[in-house]
Amino acid sequence: MKKVSSVEEYIEENSHFGEALSLLRDLINTTELEETLKWNAPVYTLNGKNVVGLGAFKNHFGIWFFNGVFLKDKNNLLEQAQEKTKGLRQMRFESIDDIDKHAVLAYVTEAIENQKLGKEIKPEKMGKTIVIPKELQIALETNKNFQAAFKALTPGKQREYCEYIELAKQEKTKMSRLEKIKPMILKGVGLNDKYKNR
Repeated sequence: MKKVSSVEEYIEENSHFGEALSLLRDLINTTELEETLKWNAPVYTLNGKNVVGLGAFKNHFGIWFFNGVFLKDKNNLLEQAQEKTKGLRQMRFESIDDIDKHAVLAYVTEAIENQKLGKEIKPEKMGKTIVIPKELQIALETNKNFQAAFKALTPGKQREYCEYIELAKQEKTKMSRLEKIKPMILKGVGLNDKYKNR
């Protein structure tokens, strides 16, 4: 599909559902959401946050709810988009006759309220796997208390300690760093906590 420069053009490009898309657009535009174009499709935002979007395909069209996972979905109108899009839900239609204006407006209004309440799925930070240097690994395996203390740390703190040892070039530096951090780990403090709390 070619790049569109306006919502009107998007509707024209999908003229097989033009009337239905216009109806949904008019409904959404009765709310306080702001109409924008993102990813070459109409998206409606509240304070810059995506709330709903319109989408048209060959055989169906619908409304995307960006944090639809939080909607009550009393009428069972929502479908999960894909496995990897945790928050996204779609209300799918095949013709203008499928649209229940009251239901659509109720769902959009609820989505706006949820956004105001801050209900949103935060994109997960790609969990960097923590690579434990062998020196630390040996220390963990030989001391159960130390291992328990290390496991109790947040992944971020664990990563800081692992990197601290890993970055030392020489074996003896790695060992001296390990000795230095042992009491800190046992206390449950992070490597850089003292700088963070200032």
